[in-house]
Amino acid sequence: MARGTRRSAWTAAAVTAAGLGVFCAGRGTLDWPLVAASLVAACAGGIIGSLGQSRVVRAPEHAASTRHSVAEALLANIPDPVILVDRRAVVIEVNPAARALLPALKLRHPLSFALRAPDVLDGIEEVLRTGAGLKTLYATRVPTERAFEVQIGALPMPDGAVGGQPNVVLFLRDLTSARRLEAMRVDFVANASHELRTPLASLLGFIETLQGPARNDPPARERFLGIMKSQAQRMARLVDDLLSLSRIELREHVPPTRPVDLTRIARQMVDTQGPLARARGVTLTFDVDGPHPILGERDELLRVVENLIENAVKYGGSGGLVAVTLGRQTDAATSRDGIVLAVRDEGPGIAAEHIPRLTERFYRVDVASSRDQGGTGLGLAIVKHIVNRHRGRLVIESAPEEGTTVRAIFPEFQPADLAEPAIEPA
Repeated sequence: MARGTRRSAWTAAAVTAAGLGVFCAGRGTLDWPLVAASLVAACAGGIIGSLGQSRVVRAPEHAASTRHSVAEALLANIPDPVILVDRRAVVIEVNPAARALLPALKLRHPLSFALRAPDVLDGIEEVLRTGAGLKTLYATRVPTERAFEVQIGALPMPDGAVGGQPNVVLFLRDLTSARRLEAMRVDFVANASHELRTPLASLLGFIETLQGPARNDPPARERFLGIMKSQAQRMARLVDDLLSLSRIELREHVPPTRPVDLTRIARQMVDTQGPLARARGVTLTFDVDGPHPILGERDELLRVVENLIENAVKYGGSGGLVAVTLGRQTDAATSRDGIVLAVRDEGPGIAAEHIPRLTERFYRVDVASSRDQGGTGLGLAIVKHIVNRHRGRLVIESAPEEGTTVRAIFPEFQPADLAEPAIEPA
């Protein structure tokens, strides 16, 4: 365009000079100095005209498209669902997270076709009416139950776009995990309070009895004192287990770094649990094929073996046999060599519906039996977290009338993993 402008200026100058020459020749007064001056003036005018023309600068055509691409990339990388609608609640733009949450969302279709939530739709109208943002809740039931906090706000548009009227943006924040954690916390506090309240109520009742009717009854006093001691011990075990579980959870993300021999630890605990097994008429066996070093913490591994053997003796000892085995095998889940600690009993077994929940806090298959045996409902939860800290897996297999087998699978220690592979003494 600038080149055309310069050409027009020079053409005009030449025409002007030629016209002047023709005019002078027609008058018969052709003056060569005058013609030369006219030509110089025309040339100067052409130069000045070509330089003086305002250069037309074309705005970069790709500027708007670049901004649009950046906005699309930004929207696509927001992990939470984002939806943009106009004043009629028609969908203008959505990000991939919103499409995943609401597959029925379509551009240039009303939002109500995909999101049937009166609170959200009413919120859009209120934001358009008042211009002030608001928050509301939205929940889904299928395919899974999820909860969202929906933040609705007006999005001002540039002048000339949609008449300068604001659109509305919806930002959905997923509250599902937070609500589940809150529910778990509430359940935990309720269960812990219940477990502590029962022995406390028993202690208070017996104390009142000893202060009243049984004050001068030595046989009754001795019997009540024995029950009170049992209840106090139950409370002490519960508090110890709660503290142990809290400490283990705090360190669960930090794997152990010292090698220990799991064979020595298991043998020590089998010997320790021997008297309990004999007192209940249970045969306790231990089968091992040599030392088995793993990266671990001795006290925590002792707790694992103790809980597994104690559970087998108390709840599966009716079969008369509890077998503890320790060996090396390939873990089918990871295809890597691992050390497997297995504790098997021949007791009544456990129904399939209970197995996934056995490692939950305070979960019991038989509440009365567990309390009679002195259980707190935290043993397998502690075992699970210890095994997780050791980067292992806990596998429980059982069926009614077929006994129960619990396997703790740990990664095998390789001496090359440490500069000083000395095994910590058991």
